[in-house]
Amino acid sequence: MFEIQSQPSYFVVFFTTKYKSMDEVIAKSPETLATHVSRSNELRKKGKLLMAGAFRNESDEPVKTMAVCYSKEDAEEYAKGDPFLLIGKIAEWHIVEWSNIFREQTP
Repeated sequence: MFEIQSQPSYFVVFFTTKYKSMDEVIAKSPETLATHVSRSNELRKKGKLLMAGAFRNESDEPVKTMAVCYSKEDAEEYAKGDPFLLIGKIAEWHIVEWSNIFREQTP
């Protein structure tokens, strides 16, 4: 019989950008991208961010990204301080609580 145990929760930030491709991001906002990556690395080193990245879609949809954080507060900090949000290039964003079926230690 399968025993249901409590699962670790994470908070996932989803961004929909105003860019049509990663090439457009690189061409139009290279400094913002560099700041975004640097900030993400710092938040990861501080134990606030597990992983982050852009979805690789080949369609005409806007570039979408996600970040997995350890707490709701970390997710809000990540989202509200994101360089792309601050320059008005995020069309929409939201945070969703997510349960991981695997047991892993968090910082």
